[in-house]
Amino acid sequence: MKEKNITRISLKHLDKIKSLTDWKRVDAMTEEDIERAAASDPDAPMTTAAEWANARMVWPAGKEPVSIRVDRDIVQWFSNRSTDYRAKMNAVLREFVEAQERRRKPLAHPVSAVTRKHPRKSPKRAAVKS
Repeated sequence: MKEKNITRISLKHLDKIKSLTDWKRVDAMTEEDIERAAASDPDAPMTTAAEWANARMVWPAGKEPVSIRVDRDIVQWFSNRSTDYRAKMNAVLREFVEAQERRRKPLAHPVSAVTRKHPRKSPKRAAVKS
């Protein structure tokens, strides 16, 4: 969907917009009419009981209220870029945690020093005279 096709309106103006849905026709539909319309919709194929056999309910983890001290310039940077800067800060922290978790998991095909573009150089150590 293109951004130009999106129209944003306030909640108080929502009730002034005329609905394009024929609600009288929808209210008059029987359960069989609804199922027939859903079955003929190519964008929403019907599901089977077998597809739902292993389904399970998954609830989001939720949020934990915390109080932390963050440098003023960090808060200002986020708040200048988003009205919901706390959510952005949470997203950055989540990405950091997920990146750390990905680093912990062993690679299926470890990268060897031969295939690395820039192999790590061992640090030079000063010679110690005894």
